[in-house]
Parts: sequence; structure tokens; C-alpha cells
Amino acid sequence: MKTEEERRCIVSGEILEKDNLLRFTLLSDGRLVPDFKKRLPGRGIYVRNSRQVLETAAAKNLFSKAAKKRVKLPENLPDMVGQILQKSGLDIISLARKAGVLVTGMEKVREAIIKNKAAFLLEASDAGADGHNKLKSLAGDLEIFSLYKTEELDKALDKVNTVHVAFKKSEMAKAVYNDLKKIENFLNS
Repeated sequence: MKTEEERRCIVSGEILEKDNLLRFTLLSDGRLVPDFKKRLPGRGIYVRNSRQVLETAAAKNLFSKAAKKRVKLPENLPDMVGQILQKSGLDIISLARKAGVLVTGMEKVREAIIKNKAAFLLEASDAGADGHNKLKSLAGDLEIFSLYKTEELDKALDKVNTVHVAFKKSEMAKAVYNDLKKIENFLNS
């Protein structure tokens, strides 16, 4: 039985927690728009948080079937969704910096790990093999995300040459983790 926090994926028919789904809303003019913050009025149409599943929904015209009317999809919807999720992730990383819940640089990251203050790590996707191997050996059981290039992290954190980031254990870190996990799931499933 569906609860308030669960919805059905229009592709698989599975009933999933809302956090595992992407929400879209149909506007009055028939256009479909991503509504991940659930702010738009109207009925939501849900798809599992997966690029592959979203591509299937678009290719098989499943949004129109779910809405029971013609739906106009944005051009290249999966790319658009990926960009929205990536930007959202960078925005929350920037907020975490302002809140003081992260440290950057290999030495500060190392110290946070050793002192058991790190909740998880973020590494630039274009990090060198040497730094990557060092971080991996230090991390132990800590999860390491690798979703952004150095340049993207530099802009989000207002720093230069940001390759390694540790998020300190906090409520804010949990929010960042959830956003980064959503992005990772979208890109890799």
C-alpha cells in the first residue's frame, strides 16, 4: 500500500520512496517540467532517479500515457535533468562552505579523517592518480564522491585548485550527502 511518502514510477510501476524518484509536473499548456523541489502546483509524474529509466520514459512516450493526454517534453530531457541535479549539488556544496562544515586540501582532509570528523569525502573527477590513491587509502570506510571537475569545485567553493574536500559530521553534511547520492544514482543507474 502506498503511503504519503511513496509514489509509483511510470516506467517500472514500482512503488518507491519519493527520495528515490524524480518529480515532473505538467503545465497547463501541456509542457512537462522538472519539479524536484515539489513547488509547482498540479499532479506530479514520477520516474525512478535514473538517467536510463528517464530515457526509457521519454522514448516510449510514458509521460503522455501517465497524464492521459499529449505531453510536450523538453528537448533532450535526460541532459537537462542531469544539469539541474549537478547545479543543485554545487549550490549545496557552496552552502556547506558558507556554513563551515567542510575543509579542503589534502592535509586538512587527512586531519579530518584521522580525528574522525569527516562524514564523507568529495574528490575532483580530474584528480591525479597519486592524490586519488592517497585519499582512497586514508578514507577507509568513508564514501568518496567524484562528480565534479576541479574547475567546478573551485567556482562553488570560491577557491583555487580544489581537488579534495572533507565534509564534517553535521546535519548540513547529511543534506549534502543526500544530494550528491541522488546525482550519483542518476548518473550511474
